[in-house]
Amino acid sequence: MSLLPSLESIYNSPSGPTSDLATTLEILFEHSPILVDVLEKQLNAIIKTSPLPPTTYSHLIDAALAEIAKWDISAQAEFISGHPRIGEQSNLSKLSAAEQGARGLKPTPPEVLNRLAHLNTCYEAKFPGLRYITFVNGRSRAQVAEEMEDLLGFEHSLSADTPSSESISPIEAGSTEWRSELQRAVEDIGKIAKSRLASLGVH
Repeated sequence: MSLLPSLESIYNSPSGPTSDLATTLEILFEHSPILVDVLEKQLNAIIKTSPLPPTTYSHLIDAALAEIAKWDISAQAEFISGHPRIGEQSNLSKLSAAEQGARGLKPTPPEVLNRLAHLNTCYEAKFPGLRYITFVNGRSRAQVAEEMEDLLGFEHSLSADTPSSESISPIEAGSTEWRSELQRAVEDIGKIAKSRLASLGVH
């Protein structure tokens, strides 16, 4: 049986932070206050008033992403901060742990985890207010670290402290480059959510 409430129960339950819709959104997108306080209400209103409400979980994700795209950039940045940082070891949902390979047969080497922690710090120094999000899609954490290095313009390395995060020039929040990175993160959260449907055996 899927962890997700049925679509019928989602559409018939009253709106609220503990509704079946809120539960579904938290499973698919990870918990964040803006998700249960804002997105749940917006989607519930759409479901209750639309003559053609979403007929699949995938359509529900699309409807959620369409609403998120209407938010201002600070709200969108708050939404993506609900996802754990790449390489985090604690306070992961079961789905996040599986996606990040935290429960794989081969544990991630500590030097890779230390590198990822440093890369997260550097990324957040360059893109203030954002958190690095990527659709892992079966890749190892070492491969994701290289992707982050390429994005930041770093050489591939296992150093836990170079280059120094203090040496990084921040991108202005709200600039074209910053907005592009924000949009990419939101899109990747959508990909993660749809991938979760497959792992839960629904569509």
